[in-house]
Amino acid sequence: MTTVVPQWSAEVVAELPYPVVFATVSGAHLYGFASVDSDLDLRAAHVLPAAEVVGLRVGPETLTTSGVRDGVELDVVSHDLRKFARLLNSRNGYVLEQLLSPLVVTTGPLHEQLVALAPAFVTSGHAQHYLGFAASQERLFDKTGRLKAALYWLRVLLTGQHLMRTGELETDLAVLGTSVPYVPELIALKRSAEKAPFPAGLEERLRSDAAVLRAGLEEARDASALPAYPEESAVAALNDLVVRTRLSTV
Repeated sequence: MTTVVPQWSAEVVAELPYPVVFATVSGAHLYGFASVDSDLDLRAAHVLPAAEVVGLRVGPETLTTSGVRDGVELDVVSHDLRKFARLLNSRNGYVLEQLLSPLVVTTGPLHEQLVALAPAFVTSGHAQHYLGFAASQERLFDKTGRLKAALYWLRVLLTGQHLMRTGELETDLAVLGTSVPYVPELIALKRSAEKAPFPAGLEERLRSDAAVLRAGLEEARDASALPAYPEESAVAALNDLVVRTRLSTV
């Protein structure tokens, strides 16, 4: 992946009102088809102090901010460490992709510990996330006919298949889509403009290929060697990490 993260991204993250565990880039940049005018999606985890967790005045489990920097639209979302850990333990593909994103803006020892734990939280149950995400993108494509929805639709199905078969997370459509001949054409169109139209002549092939990929994901899920749920020892280790981190804020 050759995506270049703006140097000021770390400054945006530093403006969050709580200590940040990590921040990475998600969205089209992570998926390999960002255009010159794409939004920049920053995803992070932060740590609320113990006083804002155990008292009457509870701090925000999720922080969201948006704006424009150097002409780039920003979308910033950060979860408190406990919420992030709960999501990671609920077979949530979004947070897994955020945690393991190679487009790192801010990191540290706690991020490294979470990354080390991540493989234990990869499960066959993640297939449901990718199947559901694909269904939502199919509906969006039905409604809008947009190229972006088509690319997301293909990407999530291919990421899900790869995860089920290998246990490894790959999010770059340029890497995943070698079996779909027109994917390079679609990526080139999307990179040229955020709202580039979908090639009308490819719609029938897209729908046929997406159906095949969906069936392939279901088959890969059923045949996967991945556990259905994380081992209790991994959950205990994640819990201990959250507890130790929270107590260190006292």
